[in-house]
Amino acid sequence: MTVAVLDSGIYPHPDIKKNLLAGSDQASRSNKDGRSDTDGHGTRMAALIAGHGRGSNQGIQGIAPAAKVLPVIITSDGRGHADIMARGVAWASSQKAQIINISGVAGPGFELQDAVETALAADIVIVAAAGNTSSDAIINYPAAFDGVLAVGATGRNGKYSPSSVKDEKVQICAPGVDIISAQPPNDYGSATGTSDSTAIVSGAAALIRAQFPQLSARDVVHRLTATADDIGPPGRDNECGFGRLNIVRALTAKVSPIEDDQAAPEKPTATTSAPSVIRPEIVVPSSPPQAEGKPASNTTFLLFGGLAGAVAIAGALVAFALRQRRRP
Repeated sequence: MTVAVLDSGIYPHPDIKKNLLAGSDQASRSNKDGRSDTDGHGTRMAALIAGHGRGSNQGIQGIAPAAKVLPVIITSDGRGHADIMARGVAWASSQKAQIINISGVAGPGFELQDAVETALAADIVIVAAAGNTSSDAIINYPAAFDGVLAVGATGRNGKYSPSSVKDEKVQICAPGVDIISAQPPNDYGSATGTSDSTAIVSGAAALIRAQFPQLSARDVVHRLTATADDIGPPGRDNECGFGRLNIVRALTAKVSPIEDDQAAPEKPTATTSAPSVIRPEIVVPSSPPQAEGKPASNTTFLLFGGLAGAVAIAGALVAFALRQRRRP
């Protein structure tokens, strides 16, 4: 399986480099192949998805350590831009990625909507972060688009983490508190946020696509949500949607596929998501970062600027809603 990681790039950390493909820089449109990361956020996500470790039980082993990660740089300034993210989604789709991981957000945009719809039509699973309450009020895009799997976070106690945005469109949660992962160039650190939860779910999606190659992207999402552990009020809730990710059940349980004419599947399909403004986690390195560019603990990924951003979002949302009403 190939998982495209739309982020700040991926550094060839010793725990990742064997699974790291040549990618693309859609932020600056340079000749960079995505295998660099001055921020560290993308490297963290890649290790959680497909880290292969260093042998002898050392290093970081991700959820799907045999998967390939395709780095797509979509931020060069720490902010989320819908047009750049749209280019990243489109490029990842053109490279035949089976899963697209977006541990960050931008505002609504027509180009981003079109790119997401094209990727979904190409049977690609798109997993996006729900957002962190330390900096976000609501879920934002691309998690808001229909068909995108919106992910929240659970804490060390296995329950919903208050650090995760609460919204009726969150569909599933995964661990997102005090998560250890790789940092450039060969370091490790701990972080909290739905970014990490999203990467973990993307790794699970890769395992399911490998185990059940006949399943469509919609059925992969359905299997993830249908087998989740209900950890809140009975049924779907605003904290973790259908529940907490259960990878063993997702890989072994008998789950009926979605029927197009089925009004209510055994567990509602994860076909809607909601807004989110993912902010960077606070990363505490386990040891001082080693030279080379910005410190790996600097996770200024996909910030959305203050009041000006809010005004821009409001205007875009009005235009977006009008466009949606005109669509068949």
